[in-house]
Amino acid sequence: MQEKRADTFAEQMLTVLKYPIDNFRKIKSLGSFQGKEEDGVHWALKDVSFEVKQGDVLGIIGKNGAGKSTLLKILSKITEPSSGRIEMNGRVAALLEVGTGFHPELTGRENIYMNGTILGMTKKEIDRKLEEIIDFSGVEKYVDTPVKFYSSGMRVRLGFSVAAHLDPEILIIDEVLAVGDYEFQQKCLGKMEDVSKREGRTVLFVSHNLAMVRNLCTNGLLLDEGKLESNADVSQILDFYLNNSLQEDSLTYQNFKKCQKEMYVDKFEMSNFLKTGDGIEFSIEVVNQISEKMVEFAITITSLENVPILQFYSGHVGQQLRLKKGKNKISSKIENFPLINGFYYLNVWLGSKGVTYDFLPKIKKVDVRPGAISQDGPVCTFNGYPVIAQSKWNVL
Repeated sequence: MQEKRADTFAEQMLTVLKYPIDNFRKIKSLGSFQGKEEDGVHWALKDVSFEVKQGDVLGIIGKNGAGKSTLLKILSKITEPSSGRIEMNGRVAALLEVGTGFHPELTGRENIYMNGTILGMTKKEIDRKLEEIIDFSGVEKYVDTPVKFYSSGMRVRLGFSVAAHLDPEILIIDEVLAVGDYEFQQKCLGKMEDVSKREGRTVLFVSHNLAMVRNLCTNGLLLDEGKLESNADVSQILDFYLNNSLQEDSLTYQNFKKCQKEMYVDKFEMSNFLKTGDGIEFSIEVVNQISEKMVEFAITITSLENVPILQFYSGHVGQQLRLKKGKNKISSKIENFPLINGFYYLNVWLGSKGVTYDFLPKIKKVDVRPGAISQDGPVCTFNGYPVIAQSKWNVL
């Protein structure tokens, strides 16, 4: 990594504190990685090279263990790379984990000033931003309370507010926003969009919420087992990632259904193509290896980004189904399918009185085509799914 001269007193102090660690690493590296890799060495990241322009919003995606968090730690200068270099122009503010950058014994207000000082801001500059930071975070009642008494949600609120409002040129956000409530998540997304489009700042964003990535980001970077798989327009990246995930999910299902269970879904059938407004029918075969049981079924439909959209649940229509021991065939009919054209995933749940017997995520990908919409539409609810549709269930 190329060393850059410190621009502020805070940066100079951090550089001085790093000297002993840097020297130790250099001495340790003398006997390692000379000409060939050591046996058993695992690279969290390797051969990753990309460029982000000012004002870009880069979404970094990949499975768990792909190297996303490691990349952000390197970019945030928390972790130094074993080889290669990072060139960044501008001040960096990062929110990587709950409580990152906060001293637990200091109050929220004191932590705001501490973070601003580390970024090289003067007290007057922080003073001008203070009320805006506190107001955005929503923790004004507790801002003079030590952070160690904050809940994880409160720490995320204050942490994001500090990172976004102290005028860094580069804002780095990891998955921590998942801790906050939905309203605050939307508030954060609006702020990130504002700082990139209106203020020309750069945002690097990691999230498993792919709908959030698609809506916010302009470009995407896909990591797989520490290597750069693709770097392109965010829609292209997400489509590529989702198509590959679907193939792997189908293989997982084939192994999953063979596991020994008391009760499991052995077969699920329906048309691959649907039309908006049409009636549809699902056919489910269940193997019950215990005594006769009363059960419930749910078929949930999600977007390709795994956002819940629609649910057909026998419990919503007051139906419990009696399954005999052995093989059972169940059908479900839905009138006036309410979703507009597009691609969706289907997920199947089988359970009873708080017990889950089987759950099959992404069991099928369906293509909904345009069609006529009936006046007898679905019922809107607030249980996590925007739409609950009427359905009828029968054991054949």
